[in-house]
Amino acid sequence: MVMSDGRFAGVDWASEEHAVCVVNERGRILEGRRYRHNEPGIRALCARLLRLRVALVALEQPDGLLIERLLDAGLTVVAVHPNQVKAMRPRYSVAGGKSDSFDSFVLAELARTDSHRFRVLEPDSDQTKALRAMTRARDGLVRTRVGLANQLRDQLATFWPGAAKVFWSVDSQIALAFLRRYPTPLDARRLGEQRLEAFLKRHGYPGRKPARELLTRLRNGAEGRAGELEMQAHREIVLALVSALEPIVGRISELTIEIRHALDQHPDGQTFRSLFIAPDSWLCAATMIAEIGDCRERYPNYRSLAADAGQAPVAVESGKAKHAQFRWACDHRLRAAFCTLADSSRRHNRGQPTSTTAPAPAAPVKPTPHASSAAPGAKSSGASGTTTTPTTPTNTPPCSGLSRPEVDTGGLIAAVGHSRCEAVFLDYSGVTFRDVSGPPATTKGLETPRAFCYLQLVTRRSRPRIRAAAGIKKHAPRLVHVAPCLAHIR
Repeated sequence: MVMSDGRFAGVDWASEEHAVCVVNERGRILEGRRYRHNEPGIRALCARLLRLRVALVALEQPDGLLIERLLDAGLTVVAVHPNQVKAMRPRYSVAGGKSDSFDSFVLAELARTDSHRFRVLEPDSDQTKALRAMTRARDGLVRTRVGLANQLRDQLATFWPGAAKVFWSVDSQIALAFLRRYPTPLDARRLGEQRLEAFLKRHGYPGRKPARELLTRLRNGAEGRAGELEMQAHREIVLALVSALEPIVGRISELTIEIRHALDQHPDGQTFRSLFIAPDSWLCAATMIAEIGDCRERYPNYRSLAADAGQAPVAVESGKAKHAQFRWACDHRLRAAFCTLADSSRRHNRGQPTSTTAPAPAAPVKPTPHASSAAPGAKSSGASGTTTTPTTPTNTPPCSGLSRPEVDTGGLIAAVGHSRCEAVFLDYSGVTFRDVSGPPATTKGLETPRAFCYLQLVTRRSRPRIRAAAGIKKHAPRLVHVAPCLAHIR
């Protein structure tokens, strides 16, 4: 069924040229062409779509230069996930073929028949775009730094492992300065406590370790048996890696400062900063603003935000079999920001013990008609059973203004451990989880009270199956952490 009258276009974008297909309201192809990815080609593409009076344009990309040019030309654009396009190909071809022109036709058909299922893209403000560019650039530089640092660490391990253990990180500024001055054991053969102390003072070493302890770390490393020529080769390699790392480390520090200033000037900066107790959590807050964007209608409720951030499992149900799978299709940068938010709340929960103690005794909570899962330490008796949840610790002040039962995060957070993990979002019906450490903050229609839904984090390596139904008998043994995430966006 045609959802709206007019003409619809699908654009299969690429780095060199874009395949474009235009169909009418009955699905008949009016035009199929290709346009080069250069200034004349993009101008001709926008002018042609406007001349054909295209009502809606569908692409597989939510942002980028082509999207901005189409929006700037006054065209209405929707973004379609590549998985959705892949699933729609057999609808129009049973042979299993694929081409750029065919994908542009599938996109045009999706815009014609399923436009109500996709969100119309709206351009973000210049401040948000600048913040997005800086955070993504910093993320890329950090990945490059980690790769080069691993190469440098492996290189030192072959002939001088003690040099990699002198300072806390081999890619820190003081460690890079040390390796530039002493790239091999031969260069450091006359290095004593006084010379090392003078070197640290000259480079403004901010650490608290004395020169004697650092020198002990250097000399306690295993001694290599490299010959003269091999040692010279190692020296050149270490100096090359140090020369590559130094500008990257410096630029990361500069970008971090620029991101902090941009976040302070952003209209939503204070709102997202209020989600963090630590005063130096501007990087994660800036990433959340950059990836969420300015359009509040993009996430009508917290469940859609949790899904886009990779915090919601993919439910698979067939007959009596019900389980949840890890969500791979999501915004990976937003997922990393949400996991950082969860870990930050765990580490900075005021008034809560840091040791792994047992949770408070369980208290019954009113029956719920449905629930997707039960909390750690909770028991469930079927899809319409009664759920029992650990209660608020006695030293936690109650939260007022909420009609549903409330559970403070501290009691459960203190009862479990933590390790490197990935997040799986589980819904808790009928219970409000609130961190009482701070007031809510609002701006521009974004409401972010310090109320949380729980995340259960499971190791990514094993990814154990978690039953999605409420009749859970026991939790997977690798559930290692309970942490909060943003609960409400209206």
